[in-house]
Amino acid sequence: MGKSRPGKGDFIVVGFALFAVFFGAGNLIFPPYLGLECGTKWFPALAFFVLADAGLAILTVLAMVRIGTDKCILGRLPRRAAYLCLDIVMAIVGPALCIPRTCATTFEMGVHVLFPGVSSWVFGLLFFLLVALLTIRPGKVVDIVGKYLTPMLLLTIAVLCVKGVLSPIGSISEAQAGVNALKEGFLNGYQTMDVLGALAITIVIMKTVQDKGYEDKKSQMKLIGKAGIVAAAALFLVYGGLAYLGATASNLGLGEIGHADLVVLVTELLLKKFGVVLLALIVFFACLTTAVGLVSSAASYFAGRFKDRVSYTTLVLIICVLSMLISNLGISAMIRLAGPLLSVLYPLLLTQIFLSFFSEKIRKSSVFLGAALGAVIPMLLDVGYGFGLPFAFVTRLPLYDLGFVWVFPAVIGGMIGALIPGKTEAAPQLIGPVQMTEQKAV
Repeated sequence: MGKSRPGKGDFIVVGFALFAVFFGAGNLIFPPYLGLECGTKWFPALAFFVLADAGLAILTVLAMVRIGTDKCILGRLPRRAAYLCLDIVMAIVGPALCIPRTCATTFEMGVHVLFPGVSSWVFGLLFFLLVALLTIRPGKVVDIVGKYLTPMLLLTIAVLCVKGVLSPIGSISEAQAGVNALKEGFLNGYQTMDVLGALAITIVIMKTVQDKGYEDKKSQMKLIGKAGIVAAAALFLVYGGLAYLGATASNLGLGEIGHADLVVLVTELLLKKFGVVLLALIVFFACLTTAVGLVSSAASYFAGRFKDRVSYTTLVLIICVLSMLISNLGISAMIRLAGPLLSVLYPLLLTQIFLSFFSEKIRKSSVFLGAALGAVIPMLLDVGYGFGLPFAFVTRLPLYDLGFVWVFPAVIGGMIGALIPGKTEAAPQLIGPVQMTEQKAV
C-alpha cells in the first residue's frame, strides 16, 4: 500500500491515536482518587495530573522523533548506566508493576465485586494462562477486542460523568489534611507510567505519521505537536470527568478506601448494578489486551538483552509467573511500592528527554550525566527521608512542596558537567525498548 499525502485533518487522526495509546483501563483508578483527596481543589490537581501524564508522554514522543527512533533517549549516559536504566524501565513496564496491575485492576474492579468468593490467586493463575496463550500464539481476538473496547469504555465513562454532573453523588469537601493538590496531581500522573510507555510506542506512532506522507523531521514534529494538543485535550476531558466524580464523593466519609473500590462505588451509586457489570467486562478485556502487549514487549526486550540465550517463549512464561505473584499484592500496595521508585526514575528520564532537544549543540556527554545525577540525588534523599532517614534538610530545598525539588540540582549538575574537561563522546549504540518492541511485538 502506497503512502498517503499529508492532509489538513491528519493531526486529529494522529491525536486520537495518541489518546488511544495513553488512555487505558488501568488509568481509570487515579483521577477519581485524586478528586477524592483534593476535594474543592480537584481542578488544579487535575491540571498537574494531565501535565505529568499526557504532557510528559507527548514530550517524550517528540524527543524520540527529534533524535530518531533508531536511537535511545539514554544514549548520552555511560553505557552501563544507560542499560541499567533501560532494564529498570522495562522491568517496571513489564513484570514488576504494569503487567501485574492489569490483573489486579481486573480482579478488584470486577471479579472480586461480582464473585467475592473467588481467590485472587486462582484468578491470577487463569488470567496469566490466557495472557501467555495469546502472547505465544496470538490470534485475531486481541485485535478485535482492542478495536472495539476503547469506544465502549469511553461511552461508559461519558454516561457516568453526565449522570454524575446531573445528579451529583454528594457535595464537595475541602482537601484532605496534609494534601498538596498540585504535588498530588503530579505524583499521580507519574503513576500512570505513560512516559515509560511512550518510550516503547513511539515507533508505532511514527509509522502512522510516515504512512500519511510526512517524511522530514520538521513536518513530523509539527504534526505530532498538534496531535499532542488534541490528545491532551481529550485526556483532560476524560480525566476531568472522573476527577470530578471522585470529588463529589469526598464528603461521604469513605476513609481509607482503595483506588479500584472507589471507581466501583461511584459506578454503583450512579449506574446501579448494571453499570458495575458493564464496567467489569470492559475492564477485563481491556486489561487483557494491554497485558498481552506488555508481556510481548518485555519478553522481546529481555530476549535481546540476553542475546537470545533465553528464548522468547521461556521469557513470556517467566514474566507471566512473576506478574501473577506480584499481582496478589493488590493495587494499593503496588501504588505504594511504585511511588518511591517512580519519583527517582522520572526526574532522571525527564532530564535526558529535555536535553535531547539540544543534543546536537551539547557536545559533552558529561552534561547529560551531571544533570542525571543532579536529579537523582535529591530524590534519593527525599525517598530516604520518607523512610525515616535523617535527611529533613531536603524539605527546605526550592520547589520541594510542588514535587520539583530535583530541578535546580539537575541544572547545577548539568552546568558542572559542562565545565569538566574532555573530548566529545559518541553516543553508545544501545538496544532500547523501541527497537526490541519493533522486532517481536505482536
